[in-house]
Amino acid sequence: MHYFRTKIRTIIMTLIKSISGIRGTVGGKSEDNLSPEDVLLYTASYASWLKEVSESKKLIVVIGRDARISGEMVADLVSASLASMGINVIDLGLSTTPTVEMAVPMENADGGIIITASHNPAQWNALKLLNKQGEFISAAQGERILEIAAASNFSYSEVNDLGIRKIDDSYMNRHIEAILALPNLELEAIRKRKLKVVVDAVNSSGGIFVPALLEAMGVEDIIKIHCEPNGRFAHNPEPLADNLKDLCAEVLSTGADLGIAVDPDVDRLVFVQEDGKLFGEEYTLVAVADYVMGYKSGGAVSNLSSTRALRDVAEKHGRDYTASAVGEVNVVEKMKSSNAAIGGEGNGGIIYPELHYGRDALVGIALFLSHLCKWNGGAEKVSTLRKAYPSYFMSKNKVQLTRSTNVDSILKQMTSKYSHERVNLIDGLKIDFESEWVHLRKSNTEPIIRIYSEAMSQERADELAGEMVNEIVNLV
Repeated sequence: MHYFRTKIRTIIMTLIKSISGIRGTVGGKSEDNLSPEDVLLYTASYASWLKEVSESKKLIVVIGRDARISGEMVADLVSASLASMGINVIDLGLSTTPTVEMAVPMENADGGIIITASHNPAQWNALKLLNKQGEFISAAQGERILEIAAASNFSYSEVNDLGIRKIDDSYMNRHIEAILALPNLELEAIRKRKLKVVVDAVNSSGGIFVPALLEAMGVEDIIKIHCEPNGRFAHNPEPLADNLKDLCAEVLSTGADLGIAVDPDVDRLVFVQEDGKLFGEEYTLVAVADYVMGYKSGGAVSNLSSTRALRDVAEKHGRDYTASAVGEVNVVEKMKSSNAAIGGEGNGGIIYPELHYGRDALVGIALFLSHLCKWNGGAEKVSTLRKAYPSYFMSKNKVQLTRSTNVDSILKQMTSKYSHERVNLIDGLKIDFESEWVHLRKSNTEPIIRIYSEAMSQERADELAGEMVNEIVNLV
């Protein structure tokens, strides 16, 4: 995700604004954090933008939140701000990012706001902004909303024209029903397999949604850890190996077939094998894509920093693989232009356009379990499935520079040096070597070059990243 900072009066000068919304920590001084004033300002700016681009006489916005402690407070502020602008609100309450994304077109709404800071710690919250298709707004649209916020010249509705708030808690079931209605799911095979599954939902809304989906798919033996949606995250909410030790241990101790971890807003998905080891967040998309391309036409898309294994799987099926710039908006744009069957990001984000154009851990679970219970007769272990894919290893690093450093010049020099290799310049510099790659991206908020590398061993991935660090330092 690209981030940029913009000074909008004093109250939000240190907040992070991205192409899809605004985020910050709750509490403390208003100029340093996501304050109630910030929420009201940014929501009103979004509402004003909707009025600019919509032909509806009475606008509708869908909102939903994850289980963060601050979520209900922020939802109340968002709803009040929208109502003050004459916009009706459909409030899904405790929900997920993909559920809100689906609800927007299902309600024929004009937009949506998801109240979640995704994988950030519990003190954070954010507003993710959607268009009428239920997809994240574009960078240009985000810039326009910032311009409106800077001007702060709002036109509020008269008392008889205020918006109303409607509570609708039906969308968990509607989301699950839409998934189960998809063709090519192996629901009978899943029921017959009688899987034992451990779920870690980091005490957010996935603690309700994931078990409900599993039950609807015929999984009866579900062990829940950290599934109480109270917003008191039991561990760092980003679903990485260091944060999932409880899940790995529970899978081993209970003899479960697999473990499932999601982030607080349920758009990232990670599996744990029966041996207590992670399947690999990069390989969530690889396995699902392998299954989908087995029955559906079209290729695969991921961002430039995702594993090469997805390209290998696409080529195995005789399909095209396309890389996009980093960021969900960019992946979706590339998926649409290439008519891809499947896409996503290497952080465990699955985008299945037959359902909707958004990262969705729930549909990812349904597709993965269908694959597991169909592949090679349907009785193989998760670890055996993982061994069916080529093993790549990734290293993620960064080079800290000074404010005076000309980062663009450094990247230009690196491009020139490696011009004899396959290079991609749509998002920084990616260099594809025969059996490995490296991706250099500059930060939009600080003097940093991020370095992602992938190779056939962890040692080589780390070594390749180190070589790039040294070359950049020498150029500086």
